[in-house]
Parts: sequence; structure tokens; C-alpha cells
Amino acid sequence: MTTSDHRKVLAQLAVKPAKHKKFIKHNAPKERSCGRNVKCKRCGTYHGMIGKYGLNLCRRCFREVAIKMGFKKFN
Repeated sequence: MTTSDHRKVLAQLAVKPAKHKKFIKHNAPKERSCGRNVKCKRCGTYHGMIGKYGLNLCRRCFREVAIKMGFKKFN
């Protein structure tokens, strides 16, 4: 759907509040807990995410702060 079509749909539904509310409810983007929507807390990148234990850090930032957080490197 192009931008102009989307505007047309919303304009048509503006006069019908119940249908407008239903349209917004079913077409709103969902909140995501994983996937492309989660970004690194430190640098903001979306690639190489470590979400385990609620860290939400990319692998590069994790390597920098892992020792301070209490993680140990095993060989």
C-alpha cells in the first residue's frame, strides 16, 4: 500500500470512529522482544545481538564490558 492509499483509507475511516479504531488496532506494529527491533544499548547497532539474561548488547560491546560484568573467559 502506498502512502497516498494509506492516507485515503484513514480519511475515509475518520468519519466512522468505530471502524477507524478497529483499523488502528489491527494494523499497528507489534512490540517485539527479539529480532531486528532490538538494538545494542551501548552503540545502537542491530547486528550480532546478545539478548540472553536481558543484556541486549552486541557482541563487540559485550567483549569490552564482559569482565566488568563478572563474566569469565574459558579456553
